[in-house]
Amino acid sequence: MTVTVKVRLLGIFRGFLGKSHLSLELEQATVRNVIQTIAESLSTEAKRLLIDIELNDPRPNALILLNGREINVLNGLETEVKEGDEVTLVPVSHGG
Repeated sequence: MTVTVKVRLLGIFRGFLGKSHLSLELEQATVRNVIQTIAESLSTEAKRLLIDIELNDPRPNALILLNGREINVLNGLETEVKEGDEVTLVPVSHGG
């Protein structure tokens, strides 16, 4: 079953995608699938800003919310996404 998911992009993520909102149609609807679908459309450099290469995980680089709730209090990247849900990507800046 295909579901339509809204994605809200903030900060640098909005900058490299050139828009603040996306609408994705997915067969397998988990947060991981949402992130992978977005990553497939990015340049290699932009993909590295979203997904930590060493961990193959977006969470070091992005705060990910599903309907306003941080995904780590749900089921992490395997959290199921339902029709009409909104995934928000907030960039995390690392200091030195």
